Amino acid sequence: MSEANPKTLHIFVEGRVQGVGYREFVRRAALRHGLSGWVRNRSNGAVEARASGAADALDALVEELRMGPPSAAVTGLQAIDDCDPPEKAGFVIVPTL
Repeated sequence: MSEANPKTLHIFVEGRVQGVGYREFVRRAALRHGLSGWVRNRSNGAVEARASGAADALDALVEELRMGPPSAAVTGLQAIDDCDPPEKAGFVIVPTL
């Protein structure tokens, strides 16, 4: 899939992912892979992200998110194809939901 026709994933990560720098880890990884979107904490203790870009870049992001930063402990990750319009340029941390 080309960047002219980006893919979008909605990602939910569970485990020890809050208070360990996980959102910043996601933001940096997404930017490194040339993706756009956002990441936020959820009130249930999970982290949620929506990322758009090339399929191979999204695959690489998901693999990094399964590991997380050194102080995180990921116990579950769900990545769902999202058919809504792709995210605009940039990758940001947004307020908790």
